[in-house]
Amino acid sequence: MAKLELSAQDSKLLALLQSDARISNQDLAEKAGMSASACWRRVRMLEDAGVISGYMALVDTARAGFGFSAIVHVALVRHEADHVSNFIARVVQQPEVLECFSTTGEADYHLRVVCRDKDDYNVFLEQFLFRLPGIAHVRTNLVLKEIKLHGKVPA
Repeated sequence: MAKLELSAQDSKLLALLQSDARISNQDLAEKAGMSASACWRRVRMLEDAGVISGYMALVDTARAGFGFSAIVHVALVRHEADHVSNFIARVVQQPEVLECFSTTGEADYHLRVVCRDKDDYNVFLEQFLFRLPGIAHVRTNLVLKEIKLHGKVPA
């Protein structure tokens, strides 16, 4: 899909929606300084172009009972297509994995993982991650404090 050139109005709409995705179209239009119908058309165009890929609720993991959070660095033995596709297919289905990034450097993948506690994390490792074929090594960095979550695309 081709990259969409964003106008200043598009950037303003995106910034407003990133701050409050539940804002009504009428309020969004007022804050963006445009008519409700023009606002609706512009947001719809951003959705159709894939710039806005969805809307979601942001959950406070600690308040939801997930007190253990880690960044997990995973390196594969070899980049065999079967190992890579199996790893990706399994990781995207695993509820403890909130985010997964394919990266350069020592690790091939970085996962953001949340569990109720360290015992649940150990079960995640033993029953899931260590059983995947093609894993060379796993390194865990515990999250001590969340400083910035869910950053916003600059306007």
